[in-house]
Amino acid sequence: MGLAPVTRQSRIYLPLLVSLVIALGGCRFAGQMVAAAAGGATAAASANPLVGIAVGIAINSGIDATILYVMRVRQRAEQDAIAAEVATMDVGQRREWKIEHDIPIGNEHGEVQVTRVIATSLTLCKELVFSVESGRGEAVQRSWYATQACQSGDRWKWALAEPAVERWGSLQ
Repeated sequence: MGLAPVTRQSRIYLPLLVSLVIALGGCRFAGQMVAAAAGGATAAASANPLVGIAVGIAINSGIDATILYVMRVRQRAEQDAIAAEVATMDVGQRREWKIEHDIPIGNEHGEVQVTRVIATSLTLCKELVFSVESGRGEAVQRSWYATQACQSGDRWKWALAEPAVERWGSLQ
């Protein structure tokens, strides 16, 4: 069968099709939908369905790994923002915290309060409670969580691993 010719129209419509697939699928299914489209196009172009399946699996794996990496980086930035606020706080003190990501999606904010200082010969840690606020005005909802932050050199870092459950939201 040979390779399918790439026409001027297909070069125009392919990016639009991929954009539509991503918009309709959202982040959760975007990788699978793009991988299916790429695998199908590869299978058609090469006349070999096994090559299409391999391309689809590889693209899906790459997209999934990239999304997980981006989420970890954003999560670490949120945790570091809270830990940075805690660094200069005393027990009982309350302060607002917020994170503004480079891509302004999922910017979080809330309140943090230090509940206890834990001083050891290894490092200085602080227990804290923090809120994550969602919504605006009278519809604002606050979810409260507890954790610890410890001094690591001249910086403060999140000290506890979070359980992988939905209640932690974007900070898990």
